[in-house]
Amino acid sequence: MEHIVIIGNGIAGITAARHIRKHSDKRITVISAESDYFFSRTALMYVYMGHMKWNHLKPYEDWFWEKNRIELKKAYVEEVKFDKKELLFSSGEAMNYDKLVLATGSVYNKFGWEGQDLEGVQGLVTKQDLELLEENTRNCKKAVIVGGGLIGVELAEMLRTRNIEVTFLVMENSFWGNVLPYSDGKMISEHIKSHRVDLRLETSLERILPDDSGRVRGVVTDKGEEIECSLVGLCTGVRPNIDFLRNSELELDKGILVDNYLQTNIPDVYAIGDCAQLKEPQSHRRAIEPVWYAGRMMGETLAQTLTGTKMEYKPGNWFNSAKFFDIEYQTYGNVSTETGENEQHFHWQHQDNTKGVTLAFDPNSKKFLGVNTFGIRMRHEVFDRWLNENRNIQHVLSNLKEANFDPEFYDRHEKEIFGSFKQNLQEV
Repeated sequence: MEHIVIIGNGIAGITAARHIRKHSDKRITVISAESDYFFSRTALMYVYMGHMKWNHLKPYEDWFWEKNRIELKKAYVEEVKFDKKELLFSSGEAMNYDKLVLATGSVYNKFGWEGQDLEGVQGLVTKQDLELLEENTRNCKKAVIVGGGLIGVELAEMLRTRNIEVTFLVMENSFWGNVLPYSDGKMISEHIKSHRVDLRLETSLERILPDDSGRVRGVVTDKGEEIECSLVGLCTGVRPNIDFLRNSELELDKGILVDNYLQTNIPDVYAIGDCAQLKEPQSHRRAIEPVWYAGRMMGETLAQTLTGTKMEYKPGNWFNSAKFFDIEYQTYGNVSTETGENEQHFHWQHQDNTKGVTLAFDPNSKKFLGVNTFGIRMRHEVFDRWLNENRNIQHVLSNLKEANFDPEFYDRHEKEIFGSFKQNLQEV
């Protein structure tokens, strides 16, 4: 019986395992050094905040895996001998495979700061990171978070629920400035400040200071300011978790290079999820996309190939969602950080600063390009259809109500939003 081994039990690896089982009787083994069972990584913050318990993170009961004949092995893979189709574990054990799926996820970035390995300095990616955070914040009064992205704002929210003072260092001129247009980032920046977070824009970490016991006691910014703290959260993005593969014949760049069928340069070896880097991504997508839904889609696609129906990975229109404290964010299509000859933006913002819409379109053809929404829940399938149908901005504006989940909100603000956008249209 063909043996498929999957390294990594995150959303990509487990989705692949479930769908391989759905379509075949192949032997499946999932290996993880992080946890015994698959858990919802996006919900880790809610355990820390007391909204959920650890056992609530598992989407499947423990009996699910045996019933579906998916073998689970908790182990750390130190080396892959691709010529022998063999895995070597840190325990000294070995395992052979017929086909190998690399779904090893991400690790948080470290950029060589002085003091980055001190006690009390950490990222927030894994279950172990959350357990470490519990230890590091037991008697913590002040924390510094470095990096203005999603993990950073999640950590800020988590710490504030325990009344820990938070200073948030963001090198851009607004929150998540490498992703959001300035108008969106400015709105979220003000919202973060309203939750008593000391947000320092255009400020970077210079070095981390130790106390006499080797624990963090503070940081120094690029402006020369010293900030006292007993926790430093390194939230400056993630990178593919592929260091153990560096000295192999596997073709690597920032991630594991794969073709559009998610195959590596080595026969019978595939990569999916955060660790995979597409050699030829679609024009509107990135080569590496460390987001939950992309991992799930890759897992489903690869399972088809591994069970006899060769399938190309075609993720379609970009979309994502997140939460900034209590503001829900959704994005569909492509909204660039800056406008230009081929992209114009409309931004509407409610006076309470918790709701907003930014629409992107081509000023020449008036083609709709994408949308960011804040505090207004929209229907994915509607925006996806408009993008696929190449609708123009007038059609989107005239039919926004169709995309909205909350008719009461739209009844109250439709005239204001439409009037604002209509005025902007006349000015373009």
